[in-house]
Amino acid sequence: MNSLTHSSTSVVRKASRFLLTSRRFCDTSRINGDEETLKITWETSEMDCGFAEEHEKISVRRTFLESTKLSASQVLDTLKQDCPGFNTKLALDELNVPISGLLVREVLLGILRRLSFDNKTRCAKLAYKFFVWCGGQESFRHTANCYHLLMKIFAECGEYKAMCRLVDEMIKDGYPTTARTFNLLICTCGEAGLAREVVEQFIKSKTFNYRPFKHSYNAILHSLLGVKHYKLIEWVYEQMLEDGFSPDLLSYNVVMFASFRLGKTDKLYRLLDEMVKDGFSPDLHTYNILLHHLATGNKPLAALNLLNHMREVGVEPSVIHFTTLIDGLSRAGKLEACKYFMDEMVKAGCTPDVVCYTVVITGYISGGELEKAEEMFREMTVKGQLPNVFTYNSMIRGFCMAGKFKEARLLLKEMESRGCNPNFVVYSTLVNNLRNAGKLLEAHEVVKDMVEKGHYVHLISKFKKYTRS
Repeated sequence: MNSLTHSSTSVVRKASRFLLTSRRFCDTSRINGDEETLKITWETSEMDCGFAEEHEKISVRRTFLESTKLSASQVLDTLKQDCPGFNTKLALDELNVPISGLLVREVLLGILRRLSFDNKTRCAKLAYKFFVWCGGQESFRHTANCYHLLMKIFAECGEYKAMCRLVDEMIKDGYPTTARTFNLLICTCGEAGLAREVVEQFIKSKTFNYRPFKHSYNAILHSLLGVKHYKLIEWVYEQMLEDGFSPDLLSYNVVMFASFRLGKTDKLYRLLDEMVKDGFSPDLHTYNILLHHLATGNKPLAALNLLNHMREVGVEPSVIHFTTLIDGLSRAGKLEACKYFMDEMVKAGCTPDVVCYTVVITGYISGGELEKAEEMFREMTVKGQLPNVFTYNSMIRGFCMAGKFKEARLLLKEMESRGCNPNFVVYSTLVNNLRNAGKLLEAHEVVKDMVEKGHYVHLISKFKKYTRS
């Protein structure tokens, strides 16, 4: 206990270092009947005219949208005919459709919707062919969003090199590459082992710009955090320092979180010290990282001391901070501590939200305490916090673990009746547990019901040994 207290005091010591015009009314008695009639007639005419103009604008917009959708349908039908010997460019020219950003969007979205495992290469080819054809028309210029949509198609088709070439075209044509561009590339190319190359490309790019951030390095760091490329965050941070850029509070927070996720505690606190020396006080995100670290490190007393320190320096802990702490303790199996901090949270005037309840429920399920999870589930609904898909998935998993498959299936129906659409994870949890318990017929019924409702039909193959009847 003494060592724990000493540890918590050390943490708090570290944390404490940063952290008419007046309107005159007309005398209506002076207005005679003719004047009043004239005034009413003029106002009514003006109002009618304004309404007519607005109605006309709405009608024009509706006509334009309907016309564009019809043109997009014609373009898609023409692209379907693409084959050796068929002049697709000439066929598109002969359609004589007006080119607009909306048309490009409708056609590319149409191609994206038609994508399947068997036609990926063809869809990528047709999308680019149409994109080039539009770009060759007079008085039309693609928007950055058009480029991003084509990149999305390339991403879905696994055309990584084509994505990178498209970015080069964007830069060459004078388009700014933003965080959206970067995210599309890093999310896709990262899976293909090309993340480092993509980051290097953006670091060297002089057109990479994302307005909310001080410089492109922060935009890259922020984007990498979203896709959990923690090791790459460290590398980018080192490149940033080598290029002479000084980190700000955002930079420190991102790199500190990456250090936490990588289990580099020493580096986390070294960055904290550097941050304080550079004159930055900790913000809500900084404290959140520290609480996460203390909770997962099974240091509830140190976490409590840090919460008290936050209040002392004028930073009031929010629902997010308590939820972060409870989540970490839950993962460490400290369920009693979770309940303690949930009570503390309410005492502090913070109302637990659906995320907080779900974290606690998931902890109870993982700890094999289904009854307490059910109690918490009832409590949240009574207090007006509607369960989300993650809450339901945890409860369904809990019932399955306890062999209560009837209750699990009833819960699936309940969530659907409440307008909470089950995701594939929910179906997978129920089906796999039913199968493992030898209840093959019931598992088949769940899958059949899913298919009949048109949910995740394209993922049927992920259910092993499932065949449609």
